[in-house]
Amino acid sequence: MGFQVFGIAVSQGVAIGRAVLVGAGRVDVAHYFVDEAEVPQEAARCRAACEEVAQELIELKGDLPGDAPPELAALLDVHLMMVRDEAFVGAALHWITERRYNAEWALSAQMETLARQFDEMEDEYLRERKADLEQIVTRVLEALSREAQGTAAQPALVHAPRDFAGEDPLLLVASDIAPADLMGFRQGVFKGFITDVGGRTSHTAIVARSMDIPAVVGTREASRLIRQDDWVIIDGDAGVAIVDPSPAVLDEYRFRQRQADLEKQRLSLWRHRPAVTLDGEMVEMLANIELPADAHAALSAGADGVGLFRTEFLFMNRGGKLPTEDEQYAAYRDTILALNGKPLTLRTVDVGADKPLDREARHDHVLNPALGLRAIRWSLSEPVMFRQQLRAAFRAAVHGPVRLLIPMVAHLSELRQVHDAMARIRSQWASISTEPLPKIELGIMVEIPAAALILDRVLPLVDFVSIGTNDLIQYTLAIDRGDEAVAHLYDPWHPAVLQLIAQVIRQAKAAGKSVSVCGEMAGDLSFTALLIGLGLRSFSMNPPQITLVKQRILRADASKLANVAQAVLAHEQPQVHAKALGL
Repeated sequence: MGFQVFGIAVSQGVAIGRAVLVGAGRVDVAHYFVDEAEVPQEAARCRAACEEVAQELIELKGDLPGDAPPELAALLDVHLMMVRDEAFVGAALHWITERRYNAEWALSAQMETLARQFDEMEDEYLRERKADLEQIVTRVLEALSREAQGTAAQPALVHAPRDFAGEDPLLLVASDIAPADLMGFRQGVFKGFITDVGGRTSHTAIVARSMDIPAVVGTREASRLIRQDDWVIIDGDAGVAIVDPSPAVLDEYRFRQRQADLEKQRLSLWRHRPAVTLDGEMVEMLANIELPADAHAALSAGADGVGLFRTEFLFMNRGGKLPTEDEQYAAYRDTILALNGKPLTLRTVDVGADKPLDREARHDHVLNPALGLRAIRWSLSEPVMFRQQLRAAFRAAVHGPVRLLIPMVAHLSELRQVHDAMARIRSQWASISTEPLPKIELGIMVEIPAAALILDRVLPLVDFVSIGTNDLIQYTLAIDRGDEAVAHLYDPWHPAVLQLIAQVIRQAKAAGKSVSVCGEMAGDLSFTALLIGLGLRSFSMNPPQITLVKQRILRADASKLANVAQAVLAHEQPQVHAKALGL
């Protein structure tokens, strides 16, 4: 019998497919499909890894000292029995032969299936054996990893042709997914995802929107209630997952999918039309991207350039090893060349909080990582790394226009340190080259109230500003935007938030400095008219949102909206008043 799981809608659309459950700590296990001819080889990899672990356990038992507790030998026997259990190994092989999963994915899938069975056992002793199974699977995965190190590395996810029996679309279900892990899913294996935790403006949700796949987060219980291979519908508009839907419900949602596809085709006609309001105000439409390959999607969506390149994704999930200057230069150069003369705005590395450098380097020991060593604070604490990133940006600027965006600035001293670092690079450049150093404009993210309140002192030190509304709301309202327990208090319509945004736009324009919004408000249609009315003329958003926002701008009259926007700002309930005025 079907049921529904409710959460927070973070990425619109409908996705229908079979659930793939991924447990905590196993999200970054390689997931890819193998060709039919490779199935025997992949099955052999799985069996060989299991046998390798079995031999390790036999050797461990043989090396036990005579005075070792008998329980330890018994535990090794249990583990040995599990890793040689044909029911377990055979079930993993089933995922390989029937679904064409690679060995690592097959073992993880079977682990999740068995873990659910252990959880439902009444006997406490048997329930506790789940930990033994998890330890065995971890050992086998480590053996596969050692074996893979001697072969050509497989990409995290490869969307190989699916001309086999297991051709059903797949949906990812997990307790949580780190943004860097989610980046590995961009190749199209998963058509949507559901998580137990998270909020609308968590970085995982932002990446989902940039991928244009339906997602529901903050469900609390989805990974416990949904079973491996269940048929699931993700309603990204309503924030609900429908498990084991009836044929009638499936037909309804498939119809909605077809309608959405037709709407996307219609909107694509607006892609390359300039965004000009009815009264002739030109509006710049920029894209937010995470990787160099995203530049093509940005141009295809009709972007005038990139207003935010989240460079931190080049730094993540590398086992603590930072990218070299040459690696960064190559990534920035490739992005610039792909943009074909349109501007690129590089945000310096913004790690910390829910974006750790490495998935093992979580901030569980920090009481409040959102207020800790992150963004520009971390960059300034690692001067060698920071100068490498700045040098890579300057070198790449030879190939096209580049702007540098500094995140989470709260102090003038931070900005002065950035100027000093840039001056040092210019000096080094002059000593080794007769060619002039390319000019790079410098800007800051206004995402801490302190930066907005001292903006008159900041503006002489920068060429432009970009408002990061996600963190600005978080820090203004003291709301952890990744915590679903307080998601209802995260309010972009709060009068204090709107006043800060209006103040930044007004001051930047008065100083002759360009100003944009690169947070989620830029792609939210409910704010488009208000931001135009406040004087904003540069929006930066995820590529899939560009045509929707552009359509709204083409129908707007900026001169009329200016008075309406001021009326909304003055009202004690801005959102209610905005709706009443037709915004």
